[in-house]
Formats: sequence, C-alpha cells, structure tokens
Amino acid sequence: MGKIIIQNREYSFEQIKNQQWSEPDLYFHQALTFCHLWLTDVQDFELSTSGSTGEPKTITVFRQQMEKSAAGTRAFFEIERGSNLLCCLNVWMIAGKMMLVRGLEWDATIYLVQPKENPLLDIPDFISFDFVAMVPMQVTACLNETSTLDKVKNIKTLIIGGAPSSPSLLQKITDFKLNAYQTYGMTETVSHIALAKITQEALTYTCLPEVKVGTDGEGKLWIESPTAREKRLYTNDIVKILNDSQFEWIGRSDFTINSGGIKLQPEILEPLMASTVEKIYGLCNFFLIGKEDEKLGEKMVLVLEQPLKNESQAQDLLNELKTVMNRYHIPREILIATSFMKTASGKINRPATLKKAR
Repeated sequence: MGKIIIQNREYSFEQIKNQQWSEPDLYFHQALTFCHLWLTDVQDFELSTSGSTGEPKTITVFRQQMEKSAAGTRAFFEIERGSNLLCCLNVWMIAGKMMLVRGLEWDATIYLVQPKENPLLDIPDFISFDFVAMVPMQVTACLNETSTLDKVKNIKTLIIGGAPSSPSLLQKITDFKLNAYQTYGMTETVSHIALAKITQEALTYTCLPEVKVGTDGEGKLWIESPTAREKRLYTNDIVKILNDSQFEWIGRSDFTINSGGIKLQPEILEPLMASTVEKIYGLCNFFLIGKEDEKLGEKMVLVLEQPLKNESQAQDLLNELKTVMNRYHIPREILIATSFMKTASGKINRPATLKKAR
C-alpha cells in the first residue's frame, strides 16, 4: 500500500481512505480529500479546463478515463509499482489531479508539495524521484538553481507540460542529458495522450497505447483515445502526421495570423527569433500575436514582458530581426506588457495580455 508524504508527515492510503489526517492548510486538505474520494471509488469528478484560448469551462471526467490515462502512462514508461513520485502541480487542475491518480493507481510514494516556481528547493538531497511532472517554468528554475540542479538531473523520468518549452530550455535539457519528455494533451483527454523525448532533434510525439491520431481537411489534429469521452475529439492544433501514432506539433490554428493574405504561425516563428530577442533584451517572456489592422486585416506584433518601453531598444531588435528573418516574418510593431496575464493553469493568456500591452 502506498503513502503520501507532506513535509515530515506520512499518511498511508488506508489512512486517507478512512479520512485519518489533519491538514489545516487548504491546499493539502483538498488534495487529500480528492485522494479519499478516489480511494472510496467515486466514479466522476468535475474539472476546469485551462482557458488558454477562451473562457474556462467545467467538464465532468469519469473515473474510467483517469484510470486508462494512468495505465497508459505507466505502460509507456514501464514504471514499477511502489515508485517515488513528486506532485508539484496544482491539484485543482487536471495535471495535478492526474499525478495523484497515478500515485494512487501505482501504489507509489507520493511526495506532495505546494506548486511553486522551484518545487525541489525543500526536498532533501537524499530523496530521488522515479517520475515527476512539471511545467516549463519549474524546470527552468530547478536547472538555474545550484542547490537543485543535481536533484532535477537525478529524476528518472521527467514529463513537461502545460505549455511548450522554450528553445533555450530544450537546449539546457539536452545539455544536462535529462530523461525528459514534452507532453501533448488537454483536460478533455485527461492529461497527455502523446509524449516527445527531448533531444537535439525536432520533437516527435508518440501516442500512448490505444491512441490514434489524424487530421481534418485543414490540417487540424483529431484524436481517438480511450481517455476522451468523444469517439473522435477534434482540436485546434495544426500538426504534421508521421503515421497513425506519431506526429509533429506545428501550432494552434486559433493563433494563426492572416496578415494581408499571408498566414503566419507564431509557434513556428517564436523559436526562430528567440536568440535575437535574448541578445537585445536578455531572457524574457515574449509572444507573437495578430492585432487588428485596417490595411492588412491583421498585423503581427511582438509582445515583450518588460517593465518599461525603450523605443531605441525596440528599434535595435527590429534591425537585428531583419538580418535573420524573412521580411514577411518580422513583426510590424513591438509592444510591452509589464506582466503577462495568465490562465488558471498558468499559461500565458495572449489575447488578455495584448489588450493591456502598450
């Protein structure tokens, strides 16, 4: 029988099933309450979608979907029962809940910590993990902190989701030889349905067992998965299908910018200009987005997370981009937002950020 460890307190799954715990902190209390419901065979759960491209919505997810997701991940990585897991994601969202479900289904030891930028800071050096899920921001923080670098390098299997990893993070992961995978999934598929090993090569996503993929007439991905309620789930993601179980992700169709008849895909262009942005502004968050334009219909603008706008610096960046980018791929305007708006799951809310950018 597995257990959950919170700081120096341990609760066996049997104790959690019988509600034998005392956790005044609301976050830990709600996490253990979810585990109690799972262990007492509750069959359906209400979850909130991330709201990355629209308003968040509440959906009902059935126990069988979550069980199949956990089983698919275990089969993909051949994870042994009784492994050590770290749950450092928000347990109110699907990613955090699925880490708890995996641990419960795998009879694992689950180390439960508050979701924060560097979740390994308070983990003792002698503890190592077999399986961990993080968002890109957390992996970056762990790699940049001397005291946690070895800890993250010692993780047997690390999966990264919630948002695409930046080119600089992907490079660090390969430099440090982490056994890390970028995930593809959504709340409607109950966490990931495909994983891509992070290497020097382009990310190739391989589906979990029993998952099939294809595209519609516009090149948008459809998914057939035992973890989804729909027989065939249609997405807004543009992909390149390699075979019935592998694909390359290109970007979201709802992020596509139609500028004077030229279609521009931000997720393709952002990595290409990342090193140039860093050269002028240093490491900072940025994204490309379409802004209404009377002549072009939409114009592509670059939004940077910066405290102040410096016109000279912005012009320097545009001049540098002109030397490395196709002229159609250069932003028509550079905007500054002091802080990026985020969705409930921590993703950048591009439309909301654009509204406050100047």
